[in-house]
Formats: sequence, structure tokens, C-alpha cells
Amino acid sequence: MMFCPKCGSIMKPKHIEGKTYLVCPKCGYKIEADQNSLSNALKVKEKIQHTPKDKTIVIDSDSPPPTAQVLKGSIRCPKCGNDEILAWMMQTRAADEPPTRFYKCKRCGYTWREYA
Repeated sequence: MMFCPKCGSIMKPKHIEGKTYLVCPKCGYKIEADQNSLSNALKVKEKIQHTPKDKTIVIDSDSPPPTAQVLKGSIRCPKCGNDEILAWMMQTRAADEPPTRFYKCKRCGYTWREYA
């Protein structure tokens, strides 16, 4: 990887009139690339292997996640008025946003969410 000496951005390879240049997409600085600098700039150091467990999280809609806690008396179901609720939190938006709180009534099964 090569960085622009003017602005510090990552330079990208570009073919211009049969020659290969390293061009800065931010300021336009370009330098002709020889094979040595190109091979160093474009070398893949490590290939990341993902397992199926890493790729997808599936939550069964009928049952809450194992981290759910039972709350008694503090929150009431808006449908039936029951005060025994399962509650859990999950990050559904960007990492800099607070997590979403989910609630599920133990009596009628109604599920709702609360954004903090």
C-alpha cells in the first residue's frame, strides 16, 4: 500500500496510455509505478475466512434470545396489561447509536420495541 506524499490518501493503480500509475483519488498526484512498487502496493497479506457462524445471526421469531430477562411489575403489555415481560437488547442500527430494547409479553406473546 502506498500513500500520497501530498495529502496522505491511499494511492490507487490506474492504467493510462499503456502505463501503470499510482494515482491519488483525493488530490490527483500521480507517479509512474514500476513492477516492484506495484507488487508491494497491491500485495494481499492475509485472506480472511468466515465461517457460516460468523456470517449470519438468525433469531427465531417465536422465541426470544437466550439473553432475555424476565421483568415483573416494571413494564406492562400494551395489549393485555400483563406485567410479566421478557426483555432483551440488540444492536439494530449503527454502532454509534444506542441498542434497541425488545419486549415480549409472556401471556399473549405480543412483541414490541423501544428505541433509546
